[in-house]
Amino acid sequence: MANVLVSIYSWENPKIYRSNIELKKDDKVIVPMENGNELGIVLEIDVKTKDDLKEEVVRKATKRDAETYEKYEKEKDTLLDRCRKEIKESQLPMKVIDVRISLDGKQATFVFTADGRVDFRELVKVLSKDFKKSIRMQQIGSRDEARKLGGYGICGREFCCVNFPGSIPSITTDMARVQQIAHRGTERISGLCGRLMCCLAYEADQYRSLLEGMPELYSIINTKEGRGTVVEINAMTQEIKIKLESGKYVAIKKEDIK
Repeated sequence: MANVLVSIYSWENPKIYRSNIELKKDDKVIVPMENGNELGIVLEIDVKTKDDLKEEVVRKATKRDAETYEKYEKEKDTLLDRCRKEIKESQLPMKVIDVRISLDGKQATFVFTADGRVDFRELVKVLSKDFKKSIRMQQIGSRDEARKLGGYGICGREFCCVNFPGSIPSITTDMARVQQIAHRGTERISGLCGRLMCCLAYEADQYRSLLEGMPELYSIINTKEGRGTVVEINAMTQEIKIKLESGKYVAIKKEDIK
């Protein structure tokens, strides 16, 4: 029994499944999902996880499965064009990103982004009548949209959310604060998706460790040369810049704090 990481939907994180079948990377497999079996692609083999996995790979995808999947992929543009036209005519505040037709052909899942809740009941009725399928609308966040569309960040590298197929961690302003870059403003620490950059999570724990025992910025501390206010902290060099009551600036090491 091995654990395998499988990509099913382009807008969702890959899922880990148990497998009694011998698989290799890039194999197409059939896996259970909430609304029935779907085709997915194996990204990794022997994935380590602490989760108690209950879902298993159903089987390898057959040639017929693959042909059916490709057939429905070719129909996506027609469905998307019709959906976008109806959204525009109905003036709904939403943006459709993608659509996936289920392997049995009975359901179409439209994925969209929106600033808030959207009443799409009439839209579902129209699309269901047009395509003779059960219609499901799924709202996703801007970070998931970026993963779906792909692209390159200001660093010149491919988006982190695309490069790393696992779960996207929760990025917080505290990660920017602990790395002392929160003062740069949200525009400079946000990605093209408009959310805080994923790379803020990479070194946050190391910075927290380095800052242990360091005083807070603008706190008052005692030094060998007198009392002063902390005006700058360098986590990497473990140095603290202080403005003394005399007006003089000094730089001291963490161990020199009284």
